[in-house]
Amino acid sequence: MEESALRRVRLYDARASCFTYLANNGVPDHLLARWAGHTNVKTTKCWYVKPDVEDLRGAATTWGGLHSAQDGGV
Repeated sequence: MEESALRRVRLYDARASCFTYLANNGVPDHLLARWAGHTNVKTTKCWYVKPDVEDLRGAATTWGGLHSAQDGGV
């Protein structure tokens, strides 16, 4: 990676990216957990499924609407 000027990627990061991609594309949680070898779906969701910018955009839009509504009423 150093010779090719690529950033270091840990195996854990690749695993999390895989599970995040699968979750964002409709693979059910219980199947993700099974594939990860976890008995508890919460473990998979907590440690391996990471929100990305697009996942957070809806929350930001909601927050912006709340803020605008409060400003408009004053």
